[in-house]
Amino acid sequence: MAHPTPTSATAPAARRPRRFYQDLTFQVLAGMVLGVAVGALAPDIGQQLKPLGDVFIRLIQMVVGLIIFCTVTHGIASVRDLSKVGRIAIKAIVYFEVVTTVALVIGLVTINLLKPGVGMNIDPALLHSAGEAVHPAAHMTLGEFMLNLVPKSAVEAFAQGEILQILVFSVLFACGLASLGDRAQPVLNVVETVSQSLFWIIRVAMKLAPIAAFGAIAFTVAKFGLHSLVPLAALVGEFYLTCVIFFLIVLAPICWYAGFSLLKLMRYIRDELILVIGTNSSESVFPQLTGKLRKLGVEESVVGLVLPTAYSFNHDGTCLYFAAVSVFLAQAVGIPMGWQQQLSLLLVLLVTSKGGAGVAGSAIAVLAMTLAATKSIPVSSIALILGVHRILASAFVFTNIAGNCVATLVVGKWENAIDRGRLQHELDTGYRDA
Repeated sequence: MAHPTPTSATAPAARRPRRFYQDLTFQVLAGMVLGVAVGALAPDIGQQLKPLGDVFIRLIQMVVGLIIFCTVTHGIASVRDLSKVGRIAIKAIVYFEVVTTVALVIGLVTINLLKPGVGMNIDPALLHSAGEAVHPAAHMTLGEFMLNLVPKSAVEAFAQGEILQILVFSVLFACGLASLGDRAQPVLNVVETVSQSLFWIIRVAMKLAPIAAFGAIAFTVAKFGLHSLVPLAALVGEFYLTCVIFFLIVLAPICWYAGFSLLKLMRYIRDELILVIGTNSSESVFPQLTGKLRKLGVEESVVGLVLPTAYSFNHDGTCLYFAAVSVFLAQAVGIPMGWQQQLSLLLVLLVTSKGGAGVAGSAIAVLAMTLAATKSIPVSSIALILGVHRILASAFVFTNIAGNCVATLVVGKWENAIDRGRLQHELDTGYRDA
């Protein structure tokens, strides 16, 4: 994955700092406040604004299948000599799977204990667009789950938005490209170009987020009353607490095992962590993280393989988000989810969470496809959390970035590919110049 660095000759001129009202987070918050006012003071109008949120969701759903295909295909097929990097890749994938599984379990346990969505009592039928069916809770056997992974036709998988089948096809297609070596480069160039075009669509769609949040909150308040906002605030509090728990009981012990301090690492990459809080996009700091990890003494081969792969397969914070929000929406619409249904949800999330791209807005897209895959929680219920999504995204993207850096350092330790002296020196003193 190439991220060219502009030279002094090509670097763009310094831009004026954006005013606070130009920030998307501020705009979304303003849209929420206005939506609450309209929903409370003019409920008849508020109930008619639901399509604003629905259009936003459809814009995201429109491209998510192709985004997942391009992201997974380029990430895997870009690794040309699989025999040489196989050992590193296997270690990285094992680490990603273990840690993201733990993240999903923590997310499910916390949301079930605190239950912020219980009591909202929202009728799922009121959330559905015309023609959208309400699916009862599904009881899918393991055999049915495995069979459903393989599409009858790749075209059908894309046409119907079956994310699990799209992922399976993408992995197989990527492995086929990787086996071709240099002959696959023209195809990879096309995939990368298509991917960038799709990311542009997502970025444009995200500009509509304030309008979508306005419409969604206005409808929610108009239809269900001001008391419906209390569970949303509870969800935000619950999710931030969940992220803190993940840092304390997962990432901190992993860093201790690997021989470095999590707090010192976060201080070293503080600029990138602050940036992603504002942009909600982990992709925006990829070049900087690559340079800083190399400066920490991690061999280029490890950074070049593990960090890009982590961007596609190691979404610790997003897994916490998917688990928490999925169960929250089930609680909000009164759909009971026993341990069997939540185990099925966990299995689905283990696959769908690997399809998130590092761009703002992709989490909503993958969440929509995840709910569609469960066939139990209505996709349209996502409108309930549109207003607070940006607040939640700040936390999970922050967690993703920290988790990806930790993953790269841990795999580097396993490979004896870190200059330990340089690592400690940079963490102790390098943050001043970082």
